[in-house]
Amino acid sequence: MLSINLKDAKASFSSLVDKAIKGEFVTITRHGKPVAALVSLEAAEIARKAMARRRSGLAAYLRTFPGGEFERNRSPSRSVEL
Repeated sequence: MLSINLKDAKASFSSLVDKAIKGEFVTITRHGKPVAALVSLEAAEIARKAMARRRSGLAAYLRTFPGGEFERNRSPSRSVEL
């Protein structure tokens, strides 16, 4: 993965885009800290889809296990003095 500071990235943007198209990840830094990444459109779409995927809740996850048939306890809760 190529890492380049913002000033140099501005000066060579066209060549960086060519590298991203070829599949290389380009990290752009500002003051020595990574702030952005230049990737191909294909890689960006994969990341976007992965981030948009909705996760199921804990109860749905537990139902995937064998013997995961849960029934709700309908008995009333006990009173507790606080």
